[in-house]
Amino acid sequence: MAEVVLDEPATGAPPASPPVPQGERATRGRRTVRWVALAYVAVLVLVPLGVITWRAFEPGLAAFWDAISSEQAVTAFRLTLEVALVSVLLGTLFGVGLGLLLVRFRFPGRRLLGVLADLPIAVSPIVAGLALVLVYGRNGWFGPALESAGIQVVYAVPGMILATTFVSLPLVLREVVPVLEEAGTDPEQAARVLGAGSWTTFRRITLPTLRPALTYGVVLALARAVGEFGAVAVVSGNVSGSGQTQTVTLVIAERITQLEPGAFPLAFVLILVTVAALLVAARLRRKDVSA
Repeated sequence: MAEVVLDEPATGAPPASPPVPQGERATRGRRTVRWVALAYVAVLVLVPLGVITWRAFEPGLAAFWDAISSEQAVTAFRLTLEVALVSVLLGTLFGVGLGLLLVRFRFPGRRLLGVLADLPIAVSPIVAGLALVLVYGRNGWFGPALESAGIQVVYAVPGMILATTFVSLPLVLREVVPVLEEAGTDPEQAARVLGAGSWTTFRRITLPTLRPALTYGVVLALARAVGEFGAVAVVSGNVSGSGQTQTVTLVIAERITQLEPGAFPLAFVLILVTVAALLVAARLRRKDVSA
């Protein structure tokens, strides 16, 4: 009987490595993605926030308190709160109304209107402020008529509210529209068949459906409004002292530009407000998903 000789591996050739199990490859991929995400957050978020926090408290607690309790800072905080609250209220009303119009009705130009509603997200806020100046300024379309009626929009608080509403409205609209599309019109039609009027249907059916998403959008819009700078800087006039039209962001920019102390404490307070708003929004979103 012939002897069968098995081929032996060539001398010096490295042994074949065993294949990596599928689960181990998935684990390695998750770890890689996790480290990339952590590096992104650390470099672009945590490090800048840490530097601002350190610079805010570096001179001491007394200097920190003096910076945020000065007359200019207190006036700026009050004006920022007023502009943010009014703009979020207007953005909520227009956002819900525009969402209902886009979802519940069919009309020519509906798609174009939806694109224009998202325009503030794509356009620079400075461009939005410039557009408001061209429309409501002294030489704008409606500026002379408004000034003759004793109403000043640009370089005054009304212009700041319009600019902030412009940039924050899409945050409400983007939360409302998907919920309306998913809910459909069956509950509302059933309510009308049972004799409910339009206002009763909206209050009893539509608004409870929108409440979680609407609350989430309002919180995000408030965080956006508090930190708005570009559009407000164009339309505010940036006046300090009597008749101040400086929000906190404008005061921070002024102090940094003029090398005045107190910019970092104000920035730290804005960060706290924004982070608190985002935490509330995340908690609301988590409750909405779990429900």
